[in-house]
Amino acid sequence: MFRTLLLGLIVCAVASCAQTSPVTAPAVHIDDYGTPVGTQPVRAGGVLVMGLSNDPDRLDPTTSSSLYTRYVMSTICEKLYDNDSSGNLVPQLASDQPQFSPDGLTVTIPLRTGVTFADGTPFTAASVVTSLERHLTMTGSQRTGEMGPITSIDTDGPNQVVIQFSTPFAPITAALADRAGMIMSPTALTKEGKNFGDHPVCVGPFKFVSRVTGSSIEVERDPLYYDAQDVHLDRIIYRIMTDSSERATALRSGDIQVADTMSPQDVGSLAKDPDLHLLQSGSFGFQGFYINVGDVAGAGAPVGRINTPLAKDPRVRLALSMSIDRQALVDQVFKGWYESACTPIAPSTTYATAAATACPLFDPERSKRLLAQAGAQIPYPITMQVMNISDQMQYARALQASVAEGGFDLRIVPTSYGTLLDEQKRGTYETLLLGWSGRLDPDGNISKFLSTGSTSNYSGFSSPGLDDVLAWAAHTTSVQRRGALYEQAVRYIARENPYIYTYRLRNLTVHSVRVTGIEVYADGTVRLGKAAFVSTGKS
Repeated sequence: MFRTLLLGLIVCAVASCAQTSPVTAPAVHIDDYGTPVGTQPVRAGGVLVMGLSNDPDRLDPTTSSSLYTRYVMSTICEKLYDNDSSGNLVPQLASDQPQFSPDGLTVTIPLRTGVTFADGTPFTAASVVTSLERHLTMTGSQRTGEMGPITSIDTDGPNQVVIQFSTPFAPITAALADRAGMIMSPTALTKEGKNFGDHPVCVGPFKFVSRVTGSSIEVERDPLYYDAQDVHLDRIIYRIMTDSSERATALRSGDIQVADTMSPQDVGSLAKDPDLHLLQSGSFGFQGFYINVGDVAGAGAPVGRINTPLAKDPRVRLALSMSIDRQALVDQVFKGWYESACTPIAPSTTYATAAATACPLFDPERSKRLLAQAGAQIPYPITMQVMNISDQMQYARALQASVAEGGFDLRIVPTSYGTLLDEQKRGTYETLLLGWSGRLDPDGNISKFLSTGSTSNYSGFSSPGLDDVLAWAAHTTSVQRRGALYEQAVRYIARENPYIYTYRLRNLTVHSVRVTGIEVYADGTVRLGKAAFVSTGKS
């Protein structure tokens, strides 16, 4: 480990490392995560309509890579663990925290009893093993790289699961608080196979009813749910509404009762509307863009060589990073609601040190010098695929102007969300503007995307030094040691820039005051499972 740390320090002493500066303090916004229904007077039943800002990919926890799938799955497919509004990991389908053996190689997970899947299949340790093994081994799984070096998954009686690792893996609980911890009905898996996402069956307050791709998803209350007495709505309809202004109009008219990812252009006026309530929280995630440096055969496949200066020369990528005036772009496009970001370490987490969150200086003149040193054409042409929605296109155009100062000719290609996800996985892009909603443990924000061979390594990046640092960080439970290692990981990333971090959004969700019990935490997921219509006030 110490050799790796020393090597990384030497690496960042060479001229290719950028001078850094602290992230500028963002405008002050007060978090409001929402509150559970609790003792509030609510009425039973009703249909809640949510304006969903993008169409999810397939509703399969194993293969999904879309944030919007997490929204829907949070109502129909519970996990072994979850995180709460304070960022603590709490049991969900597990009955308690996992038990780690002294050597860290064996993890035992106790399970809830008396639980039934939506199709009537009993929830048992064997059913958990079936789902976890599918996440780990299925071709096309996006979960494999999140679960660590697992050697076996087995049962210890009907209500305990035992996971064996070849080396300790500290982030496992956090991984099981996301899609890797979603447990699917083994009966439905046998029946549907790879088509499970067309008819998903899990444990949740609601169960899947139907989907019209590009239009809507409908779920209904599941009477078999173990906590059914706290589920109030009859149905939830997720209506796909990609235009933020359309969602804002529908909120004001009452056509929908909740909408996610509201635009900073609209949210100020919505927050002043007495019939609406703004939920907001910081994010564990990040926004920025992937650079395809070696993904020639799809994410997770062996990396190849892309013979362009951008792909093969880190000086060109560093120049690109230094040509971005991050804070000015955030202020210009997002009206102070978002903040600049330069690394995968979120400022609200334990590992947010000055070194772990530092930004390269905006220095377009040095950017042009680096391009010249690399022998690259100036202006250097770059093609970037961008989600075809207003905020993203506005940001891309502002980015285009910024990087032009540093010697780049950025060519924007508007692209649908589904196509972005597909091309991201296949590696059929040069650069691609797309973020990540974030996870509580930094391993889920770094290793997933940048470890050699990860199924989510969309850039085709490989660095044995970074792999080594991330492996050590996953092995230890010491916060101090992990913090030092993640600082070192950030130095590697800043030297190579396979992904360029640009800003960090706030989760901005608006709902009607006619409903309550809607919650949104820093993981970005809008939780509707135990929401309800209020029984007093406007109707």
